[in-house]
Amino acid sequence: MRRPALPLLLGLCMVASAAQAAPPPASPAIPVGSFNDGVNHWRSGHADGYARLQPQQYRQIADNLLLQQRRSGGWPVNQDPLRILEAPAREAARKAQDEPGGSFDNRTTYTQVDYLAEAFTLSGDTRYRDASLRGLDFILDQQIQRCGGWPHSVPARTGYHDRITFADDVTSGVLTTLRQVQTAPRFAFVDAARRARVAAAVQRGDACLLRLQVRQHGQPTLWAGQYDPITLQPGPGRKFELAALVTDESVGVVRYLMSIPDPSPQTVQAIEGALSWFQANALHGLRLQTFDAPPEQFAHHRSTVDRRLLADPSAPLLWGRFHDLADNSVVLANRQGERLQNYDQVGRERRTGYHWYGTWPQALLDRDAPAWRARTGHPAP
Repeated sequence: MRRPALPLLLGLCMVASAAQAAPPPASPAIPVGSFNDGVNHWRSGHADGYARLQPQQYRQIADNLLLQQRRSGGWPVNQDPLRILEAPAREAARKAQDEPGGSFDNRTTYTQVDYLAEAFTLSGDTRYRDASLRGLDFILDQQIQRCGGWPHSVPARTGYHDRITFADDVTSGVLTTLRQVQTAPRFAFVDAARRARVAAAVQRGDACLLRLQVRQHGQPTLWAGQYDPITLQPGPGRKFELAALVTDESVGVVRYLMSIPDPSPQTVQAIEGALSWFQANALHGLRLQTFDAPPEQFAHHRSTVDRRLLADPSAPLLWGRFHDLADNSVVLANRQGERLQNYDQVGRERRTGYHWYGTWPQALLDRDAPAWRARTGHPAP
């Protein structure tokens, strides 16, 4: 028998050695950006640093979600799923599982359902599947039958928690996830009975969006932050959140409507009405400037900056977070619920602890609307 040539033997040895020395494949990471709103709120109330998991540690993150899920199927608001939970925190989470209900505020519950579906797809751990299904059942059970939207939180602990909520992307975020349940491979485990419920919920929810779009002189505009579940009239949120059109969240509603593959004429009208409103009510010649200021501790946050509005003809377009339901003027308020006329009347606590102005619709107008029109064949009006 001929022996292999020495170079071949050396090459085989090097390949074997490299295979033995190769590090194990990195664990896949599930994106965690959907939790950012709750994480930021958690951090604002816990100034001290704390240990956190890495996105690649998706199983530990999913285990945290299991621990934080209530027996109702929902999740509490403003948690950090990446926080490494020590024994006292784990015990507190176990006790909190018996608390009723859950929240959709700050992108809660529907984001956990989505994450756990992906964790099940990657791991095959049926605990994640079952928790995702319990969360999905909670979502379906909490749809407000009068119109088809979703509340802020269940059970209601304030005067606005039971209202149909668009603030913080509650209704549009839930509907986006339910559409993913219908089409995304990660939700293949959802059974036929639940799929039928999801389809019905999406149909009611879509109709709710069209029904609640505020009309001015017969023309569709934007959406309010909250609506009374009985009268379906716009209502306030927190005291400083007066009943008004909301720009940031209306961008989310329009993006959701644009995601519908075959939009009805009514849906197209709703989208174009909102786009026209954004164009007509942009604020020109104003710049929101953030500048350093002496540190100040408030009840809910610490500020080392302040903000002011400056006249600047070269500034990018701005929109108010809130605009008047009738005349579209910017709506500002203090914590006592009093409407203010000028930004400098807003105290520093609310100037730095809330976003009263922003550029939220700009990418929608510049990027998303042209792409949507090209995809659907709907020309600009």
